[in-house]
Amino acid sequence: MADLRRQKGVTQGELASAIGRTASWLSQVERGIQPVNRLDVLRLLADGLGVPIQVLQPDAPPSAEVPPSSGTETEANDLDQARLVLSGHPALDVLLNPCQEFQPGGLGGLRASVDEIWGLAHGVEFAELNAAVGELVPELERACRIAPVEYRPQLHDLLARTYQALAAAFVRQDEADAAWVAADRAIREAELSGDPLSVFAGVYRLCHAFVRLKHLDQAERAASTAISALEHAGAGEPTPQYLSVLGSLHLVLALVHARSGARSSARRQIDAARSVGRRLGEDRNDFNLEFGPANVEIQAVSTAVDLGDAGEALDLARGLRTDGLSAERRARLLMDTGRAHAQRRQYADALDCLLRAEELAPVMIRTHIAARTVISDLVLGAGRTASDELRALAKRTDSLG
Repeated sequence: MADLRRQKGVTQGELASAIGRTASWLSQVERGIQPVNRLDVLRLLADGLGVPIQVLQPDAPPSAEVPPSSGTETEANDLDQARLVLSGHPALDVLLNPCQEFQPGGLGGLRASVDEIWGLAHGVEFAELNAAVGELVPELERACRIAPVEYRPQLHDLLARTYQALAAAFVRQDEADAAWVAADRAIREAELSGDPLSVFAGVYRLCHAFVRLKHLDQAERAASTAISALEHAGAGEPTPQYLSVLGSLHLVLALVHARSGARSSARRQIDAARSVGRRLGEDRNDFNLEFGPANVEIQAVSTAVDLGDAGEALDLARGLRTDGLSAERRARLLMDTGRAHAQRRQYADALDCLLRAEELAPVMIRTHIAARTVISDLVLGAGRTASDELRALAKRTDSLG
């Protein structure tokens, strides 16, 4: 592979950056120290080199044929309106007319609307979320500028929570550029609210945007810096909110290391999150992070799958209780369990898990890169023997190619 890379005129660092891996991982692959057996990783390397996957692995199944597009069909994105909300200045009318009247009695309604936004985000109901934020975000932005000083911390907090919800939704829809903007605004609003932990929750959302953009160095720096600051300031008895934020940052750092192929570093971060989860003692939803012992194990399953340790992932998933968690978290566990079964060529079990995940969160399975990749791999592996059920799932998720 090193000869092919050099023929393409691509440096090791350039290829590693293009596929979201570290140069050291790629060096180990090229020297035969790190074997690559997974079809999705092979496809990633092939795409980075601009060659068919069969060049890297001749016996890889050919890509399924995709019907040509007529060029006239456009698929509406569930977050189109939300993206527009991020475009331009959020409250130009206030700049021209700063003497607008603020109604303190509307605070309760705004708070209920923000809670509803997060309920939709956790339920992966993005079309409904998209419709709701069109009016809510401008209203909150205006209120933050015209309200008397005593009301502004509450309003900035509500706006920070709203932007965090948008960042989370954009990440799940694979719109990482919009997630970056939303997370950055969330961090600013959280600081204006006077709640430092909310700032760190915004950093967590920012890290996920960086991961989706394959800016792993930025994600690692943001998460590591935040963890260091929290641990340095964590003297005394920690609050549950502090532990939730700290544990969540360890989890996102584990994700960064897993995507970089840094196995031992990813496991250390999972162990650190487990330790924080034990101190917390229960599953909570502080800052809508859904952190707790169960969520740590869900992330541990995902990390094991990313590292290619399917057996460990299935062992961790077995018997894990998620009844109290959101539909998104439960669907994520099922999706990753399906990925683990696929890695072990247990295709019927993989399909069962994916179908159950789709029942819980159809939008997530339709849009999540990992879900679509494993469905595509199942179709390719099955070839002409693919069941009608699998083909129907692939069609619903646009995973036939």
